[in-house]
Amino acid sequence: MKIRATEKNAISGRREVADADADSTVSNIQAAGQAGDGNALSASFTLWQGITAGAIVFLGAVLFSTKAIMVKLALPYGIDPVSLLLLRMVFSLPFYAGVLGYLIWSEPQRDSIDSGDDKNVPWLRMFALGFIGYYLASIFDFWGLQYITAGLERVILYSYPTIVLLISALFLKKRVSRHQFTAVAICYIGIFIAVRFGSRDETSSNIVVGVVLIFLSSLTYAIYLVGSGELIPKLGVWKFTSIAMLVSTFCVIVHFGATLPINPLFCYPPEVYGYAIAMAMFATVIPSFLISEGIKRVGATNAAVIGGVGPVSTIILASVFLGETFTLTQVVGTLCVIAGVIYISVNMKRS
Repeated sequence: MKIRATEKNAISGRREVADADADSTVSNIQAAGQAGDGNALSASFTLWQGITAGAIVFLGAVLFSTKAIMVKLALPYGIDPVSLLLLRMVFSLPFYAGVLGYLIWSEPQRDSIDSGDDKNVPWLRMFALGFIGYYLASIFDFWGLQYITAGLERVILYSYPTIVLLISALFLKKRVSRHQFTAVAICYIGIFIAVRFGSRDETSSNIVVGVVLIFLSSLTYAIYLVGSGELIPKLGVWKFTSIAMLVSTFCVIVHFGATLPINPLFCYPPEVYGYAIAMAMFATVIPSFLISEGIKRVGATNAAVIGGVGPVSTIILASVFLGETFTLTQVVGTLCVIAGVIYISVNMKRS
């Protein structure tokens, strides 16, 4: 048995959990394990590959979930969300610029996760997607984290595949099954439960502002995902992601320069820069590579299931490092969201 990526997996890979591949790695591994003595070595090796690939996706999802924790830890030092986002982007910039430079220099006899055909690329759309997907989505997210808990933020943000599904149905005329609509309903019932009964650390007005901002972050990221489907095959996942990050960094720099003075940026306590560097490395660069590599190996369907650990890990980490309380109702709401998103992600291709 062989765990491999197809071009559709590469396209889905950047979506993290939005689309689905029809293969089941777990089922294949179990079948290989039953193949008999003649295939024992192969089955054992395949099982190890599956465990490794699953661990890669798991680690990537957990690392992504630490972003909200580090934002919440940094904000009390007096830094504003725009400045914090700027530091995050600037510290991650050299890595994405290096990847892009390497891809351009080496040009391709690589597999589809790394390469693509960049002829006839609509660059204006590429820049628009970078603006929407990494600048707008990120700034809404950072603004929203001023008002709500990290755990609630992650639950709302994790719902973006449902928005992808609805956008596809409304604007791309994609067929949506009755079961998928049911999953969307379950997902938003879970968000309602988490917002209404699971948030005791903020005033009601703050919750409304925060929820709206985080939903806007989820919406803009979903638009980015829908729009990226045509461009990723032309550029390849790594090149597309690197360009989008460079565009986003430019937008953040312009935003900062137009609205804030530069001098305070160099006067924050050392802890702020430490959190920004950690956010750039451990909640941006490394997990983006891990998730893409993991989906390349196991497919987006399995990654969607494994990625469900994200909201749970955020809630646990927020409890440990931020002292956030979480209730049984918040856990129930979170599980509803995870169940709905996983169902949609696994069945999107089948629909």
